[in-house]
Amino acid sequence: MNAIEITQYGAPDVLQICQRPTPTPKAGELLIKVHAAGVNRPDILQRTGNYPVPAGASDLPGLEVAGEIVGGDLSGSALQRGDMVCALVQGGGYAEYCVAPIEQCLPMPQGLSPLQAAALPETFFTVWSNVFDRARLADGETLLVQGGTSGIGVSALQIASALGHRVFATAGSDDKCRACEALGAERGINYKTEDFAAVVKQLTNDKGVDVILDMVGGDYVAREISCLADDGRIGLIALQGGSKANIDLGQILRRRLTISGSTLRPRPVAFKAAIAKNLLQRVWPLLESGAIKPVIFQTFPLAQAAQAHSLMESSTHIGKIILQLI
Repeated sequence: MNAIEITQYGAPDVLQICQRPTPTPKAGELLIKVHAAGVNRPDILQRTGNYPVPAGASDLPGLEVAGEIVGGDLSGSALQRGDMVCALVQGGGYAEYCVAPIEQCLPMPQGLSPLQAAALPETFFTVWSNVFDRARLADGETLLVQGGTSGIGVSALQIASALGHRVFATAGSDDKCRACEALGAERGINYKTEDFAAVVKQLTNDKGVDVILDMVGGDYVAREISCLADDGRIGLIALQGGSKANIDLGQILRRRLTISGSTLRPRPVAFKAAIAKNLLQRVWPLLESGAIKPVIFQTFPLAQAAQAHSLMESSTHIGKIILQLI
């Protein structure tokens, strides 16, 4: 099969097309003929040598795919050979064929194309796990999304707003702020020209937000603490602003604040299976009704994976970048 491999750690041009054996599914795994694959920040971290591949996972990049089931272990499942699915995988998505644990495969939502379905798994699993499971965003609570036009951001905005929450988002330009508002944010905050903590406090009558989804870290954390409501929670999922922060622990004690962090890729199949069930029950109906729509910025053929990575690193995109194979 054709695949994209990381020939060495470095710039996007280290991604090269190659020939690899078609993977063989193990017990509990499906073989998927990939129609489209999502491009995500962890792929860039892996390419640059900053995201080790979990033991037993494919060394090929790619954490989400959509395509046709062509083989594997279907015992005990409602899925059948020939069904179209999207799947969260530990790696190997940048290829014509990919294996995935059956519990991490979800039926392609009705009305969506494989390109759209490939935009779902990595970001939707991440958002649900961190915003709703770990940070426990509850009815009547508010959410601040840092980086509202990223793949994670557009997913979090749409899911939370569709479920009835007040949502705010930061972005790096006025145009991106307006895009956040079109996707469900009550207010897009330009972090280059505005103090997001001050704006959030103003918008919430000085109460602050209940949950913050943070992919920045660094000096953002202290500012986030200042605009959290009492009993507020920060869900940290990436460290684009650095891994060190100087914070006031007294506020955490006095106001019962929580900071949690997680990475999804190395978690066991059973953990991801529980997320998949919640998505199928709570979010898939919103996709099928059109209340939530995948936001795809640009697609590239598999052989142009390097160009796709260059685009992601430019941070000029709004939404997802997808590799199209069929």
